[in-house]
Amino acid sequence: MIYVLIEREIAPDMQSTYEELARKILTHAYRTVGFVEGQTFTEKGNPLRRFTLSHWQSELHWQAWYTSEDRRAQMSLLKPVLAGDEKITILQAAG
Repeated sequence: MIYVLIEREIAPDMQSTYEELARKILTHAYRTVGFVEGQTFTEKGNPLRRFTLSHWQSELHWQAWYTSEDRRAQMSLLKPVLAGDEKITILQAAG
C-alpha cells in the first residue's frame, strides 16, 4: 500500500473552476483499479494551495493511473487553472 500526495497551487480567481475539475479527476481515480480512497485538503490560511492524498494498493496501480490516457485528458483541462506544475510525492508507511 502507498499514499500519493499531490500539491497544487491554483491561479488567482480560478478556485471554482479548479474545484469542479479536481472533483472530476478524483471521480475518475475512484473508478481505477487499485485506488483505495482519497481526500483533499486546503492549506490553512491559503485557499489557493491544495493537497490531494490518495491511497493505492501498490505503486504499480498508481503508475497505471498516472500514465493513463484518462488522467492525461483530465489534467489537460486542469493545468490552465494552476499557477504552476503539480508536485507529487509517493509515501509509504515508516518502519
